[in-house]
Amino acid sequence: MLRKFDYFIILAEMRTGSNLLESKLNMFVDLLSVGEAFNPNFIGSPKAQNVMGISLMDRAQNPIPLLEKIKQPSQTIHGFRYFHDHDPRVLLPCLLDLRCAKIILTRNPVESYVSWKIAHQTGQWKLQNINRRKEASKIVFDAKEFLEYLTRIQNFSLYLNTRLQTTGQAAFQLNYEDLQNQDVINGTAHFLGSTGKIEAVKTKLLPQNPIALSEKVENFPKMQAELAQIDRFNLAKVPDFEPRRRPTVSHYIATPRGALLFMPVRSGPLEMIRQWLAALEEVDPSGLLTDFEPAALKAWQQTHSGHRSFTVIRHPVARAHHVFCTRILSTEPHQFSRIRNILGRFFHIKLPENANDISYDLVAHRAAFMQFLQFLNANLSNQTNIRIDPNWASQNQILRAMAYNAHPDMIIRENEMDIYLQALALQTGYSSVAKVPAEPSHTPFTLDEVYDDQIEDLAQSAYSTDYT
Repeated sequence: MLRKFDYFIILAEMRTGSNLLESKLNMFVDLLSVGEAFNPNFIGSPKAQNVMGISLMDRAQNPIPLLEKIKQPSQTIHGFRYFHDHDPRVLLPCLLDLRCAKIILTRNPVESYVSWKIAHQTGQWKLQNINRRKEASKIVFDAKEFLEYLTRIQNFSLYLNTRLQTTGQAAFQLNYEDLQNQDVINGTAHFLGSTGKIEAVKTKLLPQNPIALSEKVENFPKMQAELAQIDRFNLAKVPDFEPRRRPTVSHYIATPRGALLFMPVRSGPLEMIRQWLAALEEVDPSGLLTDFEPAALKAWQQTHSGHRSFTVIRHPVARAHHVFCTRILSTEPHQFSRIRNILGRFFHIKLPENANDISYDLVAHRAAFMQFLQFLNANLSNQTNIRIDPNWASQNQILRAMAYNAHPDMIIRENEMDIYLQALALQTGYSSVAKVPAEPSHTPFTLDEVYDDQIEDLAQSAYSTDYT
């Protein structure tokens, strides 16, 4: 029978039962887990000298030969245990290898943390003889230490799941309690490709601390109180369904002589800064460098030593009002006429026929802007059939996208840009500092005329990630 997998990896953490799982799998004649083959401190197990003929020294220099030996076809399917702090050089090759079976073993993190603390206290990590059991005094629960421990294992779990999801794979999921069910163990072996089946199994490993948590933890009531404060279901997380973006380096603007690179956020003070850069360079705005490709941008950076990149973010309400007035209200060519029509027909936003429509007064403008903010809330949550345009995409996502190439050296708030832009100009060698020009009005009514708490609340709902 053709095997689906050549080898396997048990993805676990300390004190999750990986030793027990390994000992049970090794009872199948055609399965063999070789322990913690890529633990930085030892190879296989603390007392082992080598694994499959490869020493700790050889593996430290290059772990891939050992991985190749483990996956080499034979009568036996080999595997190993891997924790988050093991040699990272082998993890990605295994995760990307469709011929590698993945088992993910988890345990209640409080139980594994307490077990880990007890093992540290006693120095006893495995128990095979009850007469050699070391008695432990109660451990003290440390909330800060536990949160750090929890964050580490959660981050590792998130990384594993993302890698498997993006490569179209599924791992075999096991929990600590499953290890006592022989049918589950047989099912696990069958998943790996074993042809065997084992009835009731008794391993040499014994439970080390088979008592209630309250008897293991000195400050148990405090632990309960501390755990109650942990946001177990991540309720405080701001929902973010907006798709990830890629940077648009073609819109970046650089100075030809100086060393300033502007990474604009759409619907921000783009024209103001373009004119400011041109004044610094004493050129027409058309003389600035733009329409970059990644290679051209890299070449500019290499030839402009000491360069500084920056972006300017705008208050979410002001930015939404700007895009509403310039892209939706406007009937000028090259504006969003199709989206404008959809917003009127399907989202019932009452928009003026043209700029001369006298029926479109302040009350109508405020009502239309509020409806637009409601549309943005749905659109940015990926709940509409209209594209999430860069002109109103969240600034949080735009800044994330910039990081694909490089983070801006400075992120400046619009209401503070006069001070910080002057500082940037001086840092990059400009002797005379130009003033940032005022932005011309593009709106039939100013934001001050329509702004109130209701509009602020709508903006915060739409742009929740820009407010956190």
